[in-house]
This record gives sequence, C-alpha cells and structure tokens, in this order.
Amino acid sequence: MNNTVAPAGIFVKDRVDIRRMTGAVAIITVLFAISVPVLANCKDEWICVDAVDQGDDVELRARNLREFPITYTLRVRTRHFDVAGPRIVTRTLAPRQSERIMLLRQHEGGRKGRYRYSYEWTVGNKDAVHDDDHLYSLPYASGRSYRVLQGYLSRFSHSGLEAYSIDFNMPVGTPVHAARAGVVARVEESNSSGCWYDGCGRLANYIVILHSDGTTGEYYHLQHKGAFVEVGDNVAQGQQIGLSGNTGHTTMPHLHFAVYRAAEWGNTQSIPVRFESADGTVSRPRRGARYQAS
Repeated sequence: MNNTVAPAGIFVKDRVDIRRMTGAVAIITVLFAISVPVLANCKDEWICVDAVDQGDDVELRARNLREFPITYTLRVRTRHFDVAGPRIVTRTLAPRQSERIMLLRQHEGGRKGRYRYSYEWTVGNKDAVHDDDHLYSLPYASGRSYRVLQGYLSRFSHSGLEAYSIDFNMPVGTPVHAARAGVVARVEESNSSGCWYDGCGRLANYIVILHSDGTTGEYYHLQHKGAFVEVGDNVAQGQQIGLSGNTGHTTMPHLHFAVYRAAEWGNTQSIPVRFESADGTVSRPRRGARYQAS
C-alpha cells in the first residue's frame, strides 16, 4: 500500500458519502388531495420543504431551521401539474428564513395531479465572493510542520470539486488549529474508526466553520471525541479546535483541509487560498513539501 497518496486519493469519495448522508436527500411522491393543506418534509433539523395546498394548486416552500445560510437544490417531476418556472432550482436560503420554491398548477379536467420532488443541501452561500487577499494560517500549531500528502491539483484525486484541497500527514492526536476565523456550523466527533470499504466515508469526524464571506473551512478525519468546539462557537484564526485522527474512508492518519463554496446538489467547490508560513506566503501547497506554521 502506498501511504503517500492513498489517504488523500480516497477523500473525494469520502466527502461524497458524507454529503449524501448529511446533505438531506429527500424523495417525496404525493397524490394531490385538498384534505391535506400542508405536507412538510424536514431533514436533519436543517431544512424543511412544505407543500402548501392552494385550492387546485400546490406551492412548494423551503424553510431554513438554523442560524446559518444553506444552499439547496430541488427537482420536481409532475403529472397533471404545470410548473410556473424551472423544475430544478438551486438557491441559498438565509438563516431562519423561508421562501417559495415554485408553484404547481393543476391541469383542468378534474384528474388528480401527482408530483415528486428530491432535494439536497449543504452549508454556505453559493454566491459567496471569497476574500482572496486573506492569508490563512496553516491548520496546526505555530512552529510545527507536516508533510503534504496531496496538494492543489494533485493528479491522484485532488481534481474537480476537490482540486484545491490539502491532505497533511498528521499522527492521531495532533492539535488542529483554525486556518481562519468564523462560526462553527457543524461538528461530528462520535465516530471511532476508519476503513477502506465503500460506505466508510460516513464514519469521518469533522468540523465545518462558516467564514464571514459565506465560504466554509472544513477539517476532516478527526479523532474520536476530538472536537474542542461546538456548533455556534466563534473561533479565532489560529485557535485550537480539535485533534486530528484516522476516521472515515482512510488508510492512515491525516488531516484533510479545504475552503469551499456551496454548489448545487449538496456539493461544495474547493477554492484556492494562500497560507502564511514562517518562510513566507504559500500560494500552491505541493505534495511532499513541509511548511512551518508562523
């Protein structure tokens, strides 16, 4: 087994598994009946999609249940309904806000309509404008350095959505520090194992921090009970937030870090960022390099 590239290479699948588990995939089929004024489908205590009876028509609405922006994508399929607008929408919903997604208009002629919708979501703003002037801290303690297993645009797996993510070769229990200030939006620390099989991604522990510009900083594969912060905490750049580990879809201990912008269907697109190191600015972390945190 090649321990230099394997753990980073599997992380693309790891994040897909996590997004599909926590990103609230919902598929609902409804036979339209005026006796049910509102049908609500809520997932993960984050977002609800309400089907509101309006006589012959049905209004689909989204509700954000949390204090963080979320980006959702919803697709609807209908029979004997017309849709006022596109059948697939991707939008960012502000904290604790609700909005109309679309209106389904019943065909004339008396035949009952059917509709089916599916949706996924993630934290963050799809229209976030990243502050490219911001210098990030390396996600570990001052004076320390760790070898980069995979850097930007790695040919092994850091491409597409993960093109600008980084894997650091960290032993289990290594302190993890916030690369940028923000508010903790998500924490998972209950898992205790890592493995190489399909479905292992759901075993990853992680911390997601929402930045002021609507992007998120995400730290994956943390140790069991290795988070030192809770949802809603404000964290400062450089603050210790947890301990690295070997959980999820992985073959060796390492930390996966990236900054993301929310995308469609519960996905996130990694963004290139610059780091401040003891030797100057790091614009493109390279595989095999070691950078000392300043």
